[in-house]
Amino acid sequence: MFGAAMMRLCSLGILALVMLCSAPAQSATEIAPNGFLVKLDVTINAPSAKVYDALVGQIGSWWNPEHTYSHDAKNLSIDPRPEGCFCERLPNGGGIEHLRVVYVAPPQVIRFSGALGPLQSSGVVGSMTWKVTGGPDNTRLDLLYSVGGFIPGGFEKMAPAVESMLREQLDRLKLFVETGKPTKTE
Repeated sequence: MFGAAMMRLCSLGILALVMLCSAPAQSATEIAPNGFLVKLDVTINAPSAKVYDALVGQIGSWWNPEHTYSHDAKNLSIDPRPEGCFCERLPNGGGIEHLRVVYVAPPQVIRFSGALGPLQSSGVVGSMTWKVTGGPDNTRLDLLYSVGGFIPGGFEKMAPAVESMLREQLDRLKLFVETGKPTKTE
């Protein structure tokens, strides 16, 4: 009797585990009262070195200019070294530091510290990591952006907007690497 009951419990446990493993993926964004984490990834049909090169060296060619202060992505640059800047030139000698490079391991990883766009005016800090893995033909690009601190009104509204903006940039980078154009209409 004990053996049959144990077998049923084990069977139920295995069934529950299988159901959990086959459940649909969770949202790419985790939101908490003190911050959020955006997790995105994409597979790009290109060698990893080409993906890293475009990510770091050609950001002005694929980043959406609507998500810049100057409305011209050609004003963006990344200096891929510790203490380097993901910066934007502004008219009349002005500029903005979007993020600061804190870790770089070419051609696999670049990590930034800072708060993008409207997050800069709040009491938040962020860590953004781009990780490139793959072979000669296909590359997986993972993007993690973790933000914590205080923002008026909380993170519930801001986190989805940040996720949407970053998803757009990731999609534009993929298209740029694969086709030479960041959108299907360009």
